[in-house]
Amino acid sequence: MLNYKGYVGSIEVDLESGLLYGRVLDIRDVVTFEGTTVAEARQEFQTSVDDYLDFCAELGQEPEKPFSGKLPFRTSAEHHRLIFLAASKAGKSMNAWMDEVLVQEAKNLITAVD
Repeated sequence: MLNYKGYVGSIEVDLESGLLYGRVLDIRDVVTFEGTTVAEARQEFQTSVDDYLDFCAELGQEPEKPFSGKLPFRTSAEHHRLIFLAASKAGKSMNAWMDEVLVQEAKNLITAVD
């Protein structure tokens, strides 16, 4: 995964053409890039993000942000109750408790993969 200015990009390999190609994730607009080396693909990712931001500015439009900070979450009534009880026991709101627990678990998983 690539990260630049809050945008995340993925890279895939096309063995037939010998190219690395990718796109910016988690936005509806299509922003792509390619390169022949990892360094070139990384640079093209950054250039594509900059071009996207410039293009949006020229149009007078706000660029899409990959993450708004709002996370819709649906669960069962029983799980909702358990989350409420756990957050209450921790002395936190459900949002604060869920943020803490989910971020810690995400960090654990990302660290385990790296």
